[in-house]
Formats: sequence, structure tokens, C-alpha cells
Amino acid sequence: MLTPVTDADGAPFWEYAAQGELRVQACADCGELRFPPRPCCPHCQSFAAEWRLTSGRGRVWSYVVPHPPLLPDYAAQAPYPVVVVELEDAPRIRLVGNLVRHAGAPLNSLDPERIRIGARVRVVFPEGGLPQWVLA
Repeated sequence: MLTPVTDADGAPFWEYAAQGELRVQACADCGELRFPPRPCCPHCQSFAAEWRLTSGRGRVWSYVVPHPPLLPDYAAQAPYPVVVVELEDAPRIRLVGNLVRHAGAPLNSLDPERIRIGARVRVVFPEGGLPQWVLA
């Protein structure tokens, strides 16, 4: 599996994920949530930031089912669902991830026919901390 490339702004996201927490960056001055993480608030231009815990619940905003040819690490598991999840408690935040049967399940463990736009999902964290999504 590929591992995420981190930078100074996004590193806390992955550190919290490794602890089983889904957090998003927020402006410490105006409170606006933002993703992807960045040094400056796009709303008030403050450089003060904090990381807020989310419920980890959301809904499928969009999805795609990739088929080969793909990167070699993923081709054997294709086709598999990739979802864009709109967070319940931060509806302007949308995260991309895999929809699986349970934490740590293979990427192709869920039949793509079961996916519906608007379906309720929740985040799970398999070993390694890379967030995945399961139907709620």
C-alpha cells in the first residue's frame, strides 16, 4: 500500500489518524474549519490554527469505482470503491477515501452496487491509521 506524503501543515492530520481520531484544521481566531490543511485561514487570513475532533460521521457525496490499469499496488484489488465523504459536523469539508466492509478489509471488500449518493458512513482506522469508511 502507498503511504500518504505529509508536509508540515498536514502532518497533524495523519498523527491524529494514527491515534484513531479524525480531526480537521480550524482557524483559532474565527473558528472556520478548513481542509486541506494550510498555514493561513482563507476567511480571516489568521495564521493561528488548531485541530478539532469530528464525529467521524458523514455521507457519500460522490464516488468512483476504478478499474485497471492502476498503480501496481492497487491493480490486484480493482475494482474497488473510492468515495468523497461530506462530514456531518463540517458539511463544507469533504474527504476522499475507500469504502470497505470493516476496518482493515481489502479495498474490494464492499460490492460497489451497495453504494448510493447520500449513504451514511462512518470513519474507521485500520492498523497504520489511514482512514477508511464503512456504511453506517
